Amino acid sequence: MTLRKTVSIVAILNLAYFFVEFSVANKILSVSLFADSIDFLEDAAVNILILLAFGWSIKARANLGYLFSTLLLIPGIAVLWSAWQKFLNPSTPESFTLGLTGFGALIINLTCAIMLAKFRKESESLVKAAYFSARNDALANVAIIAASVVSIFWTSGWPDLIVGLGILLLNLDSAKEVLEAARKEKSLS
Repeated sequence: MTLRKTVSIVAILNLAYFFVEFSVANKILSVSLFADSIDFLEDAAVNILILLAFGWSIKARANLGYLFSTLLLIPGIAVLWSAWQKFLNPSTPESFTLGLTGFGALIINLTCAIMLAKFRKESESLVKAAYFSARNDALANVAIIAASVVSIFWTSGWPDLIVGLGILLLNLDSAKEVLEAARKEKSLS
């Protein structure tokens, strides 16, 4: 499968699951699902921009890599706001729905990460951005599932809140890695 086709499929999968997860997050008031849904939307946008950037110069793609490293921070801002709201109005999201939605997200993200993995070593910062986003989302989804299991035995909003903040840390790490890849590309141009 070509890189262009892979990125197209990844963009469609991310956009579709954004709507699923965002709806569920709002229904059960989950910080972690809200943060992850925003991340799905961001991943869809990143992959659409990658499609647009095919054929651009190395310098232009590196500059777009700088932009993507900033875009990776957007879910973090959403998490902070959502976490603050959860702190002010504590509630426990419905555990089964949280876990089931997290599992669906895990399937989508593992599929995307596997599809993108074969391109990440020989590709530029843009593809690295897409790969790191999918990889981090899969890790976040495992944590969301764990939070749902913990919430079955401990009725508290804290597991959901902690996972949401963990998603923030993953996005900060991805932003740093994409920024480093963009700097390396820019030095080659």
